[in-house]
Amino acid sequence: MAISSSSLSLSSSLALLFSIVFLLGCVRRTADARCAPRANSIADLISEDLYRSIFLHKDDGACPARGFYPYDSFIAAAKFFPKFASSDCLNTSKRELAAFLAQISHETTGGWATAPDGPYAWGLCFKEEQNPPSSYCDPTNTEWPCYQNKSYKGRGPIQLSWNYNYGPAGEALGFDGLREPELVANRSDLAFKTALWFWMTPRDDKPSCHDVMVGRFKPSKADLAANRTAGFGLVTNIINGGLECGIPDDPRVNDRIGYYRRYCQLFNVDVGPNLDCANQKSY
Repeated sequence: MAISSSSLSLSSSLALLFSIVFLLGCVRRTADARCAPRANSIADLISEDLYRSIFLHKDDGACPARGFYPYDSFIAAAKFFPKFASSDCLNTSKRELAAFLAQISHETTGGWATAPDGPYAWGLCFKEEQNPPSSYCDPTNTEWPCYQNKSYKGRGPIQLSWNYNYGPAGEALGFDGLREPELVANRSDLAFKTALWFWMTPRDDKPSCHDVMVGRFKPSKADLAANRTAGFGLVTNIINGGLECGIPDDPRVNDRIGYYRRYCQLFNVDVGPNLDCANQKSY
């Protein structure tokens, strides 16, 4: 039987329509999978077993901070900041958590190129800066004045430094950061809280690391001129850009990225764009 051209045209149109509907369904299912609902709690994102596998050697005898960074202290501190790693999109939460853990791992690393289990298995090895070059007192900052014989060297997971960070951190967390900065290296819960406070808090012209990792960063004209684009690299810029950014292939930046890649793989999430800050001007 002969088939009319109009019938062929109708059949082709229907086939095209069904194809479009199918593709749209695939795209929607993919987007839904990528943006699965948020976890109920931080403990749902990272179990104690996963925490131990991330920080394989933190309690080794070679690590000065052995025993100082238990899982329970991290979970308790994270609960103090309910917006941390609690995005509506599950993968965004995983990526933020991976980024935070990567940054604190670099800041406290005890790893080296040929270390057992690789260089990125040695995070949380230190709880305070070794051989600091100064007391990290900025005497020009009169809002947060230094106290005599006190050192504001790096302490805790993020290596909180300088009087102008210890002061407001203490005010936010309920301790006297200027008179008793050493508490950050003596109390595990407080150490993690200072790291998360730094992560969650915007300062001056810097956005918070949290806002960058959850997509809330809105670059200013100055940011655009400095090529400060959202991604893990911008977080590095916020934390230590003055020493590490604007430098091609900087080994410190590469170490941060190495930790981040490993943790994203463990969380089964992609790393996102703009991993380094080689082409960014620091704040």
